[in-house]
Amino acid sequence: MNPSAKGWIKKLLAEYNAHTETLAVFSLDDLYNELKACGFVYGTNFRAIFDRIDNSDLTHEELCKVNLVLSFRFVHEHYKSQHNFIDSITNFYNLVDDYKSSFFEELFLGKKKSFDLLESMINKRIAIDDNVITKNFNYFITNTLLFVDVLAYEKYLQTGDVTDAYLRDIEATIETIIFAALDLKKEKTEYDESLIRLFEASFRYHNRERLHYENVISKITNPLTKYYIIDLVCMTFWTDKVIDNEERKFLDRLGEDLQMPTEILLKATDDIYVFYTEHKDDIALLKSRNMVQSFYENSSNMVKKLINRNKKRLATEMYESKELMILLTQSTTRSLTDEEQKRVKDQLLDIFKSIPSLAIFMLPGGMLLLPIVIKYIPNILPSGFDDNRVNEKED
Repeated sequence: MNPSAKGWIKKLLAEYNAHTETLAVFSLDDLYNELKACGFVYGTNFRAIFDRIDNSDLTHEELCKVNLVLSFRFVHEHYKSQHNFIDSITNFYNLVDDYKSSFFEELFLGKKKSFDLLESMINKRIAIDDNVITKNFNYFITNTLLFVDVLAYEKYLQTGDVTDAYLRDIEATIETIIFAALDLKKEKTEYDESLIRLFEASFRYHNRERLHYENVISKITNPLTKYYIIDLVCMTFWTDKVIDNEERKFLDRLGEDLQMPTEILLKATDDIYVFYTEHKDDIALLKSRNMVQSFYENSSNMVKKLINRNKKRLATEMYESKELMILLTQSTTRSLTDEEQKRVKDQLLDIFKSIPSLAIFMLPGGMLLLPIVIKYIPNILPSGFDDNRVNEKED
């Protein structure tokens, strides 16, 4: 299953459906705890929820896609919705005005089928940056407030409707409480500043007047929303790995106002400590390395995964060009001339045009990654297959 290629949602659901009976025993609280343990709640995904999907070669962004769709599926089944799942999600996103196909898109591509449409919607929701370099090749790339979508979808299934006003209220509540927690810090660390930028980039709605804590706290009634806000507050207190007296007072007050037991607060602080400690070398928020080094390392990892994912299709295309194969082979033992490099680049770009998940290298900024691509391509093996092919009986 390849979440960067067309057809991945259909393949994902086919794999998920094989475990539907065993997942029926889990509650919404179990779902939330899984989303937190895998990193979805914290904005960096390291595995698929409930360990039902093989994710050994998936990127953080791809895992985020998988976990968002699986969360929707879980909630859809929890409420025993009689509506088609794919149509339910696409209708939900259309209601919150999060996806609108342009006139030109419909004119040249035609009306998208349900699965294709949902894939487009999910792709749009995951990313928070329009810059191809930061969006596609940085670990720190995904919308950290995607659980709001899950909360809104739950509301949609309960009432048959969800409005912009509902989403604005949730975001305004989160923003108010998070920044009230951050205001406790006299001096903002690099972690704090990065966290602020991440939250601001993840909000759907911007340029609104900030509310007061007292005005929003009484609006929080959904248990999952309460868990979520407590965990986001714990994220803001992570800087020194210790919750000081003022932060403890704020957290205690929050727990009291939300009518949550002390055990929930203790679990939230323990969970963020365990998660950040376990993944400290893989979370961009926690890294202090310079931008150039981080960019190169993250780009190399992403390029390597993309090449491995598409190596069979790439090999098939490349074997049709004897010159390209010779030049790439020679590039491992000597430096290519400027003219040779240009021929390699031009031929590779022609190949990338035929492989959708590699078309990223043709976008602005993608050219910077070609040297990394050329470095890994000589390791490609032959043959090809469709990672997202689903047998008809699995439809």
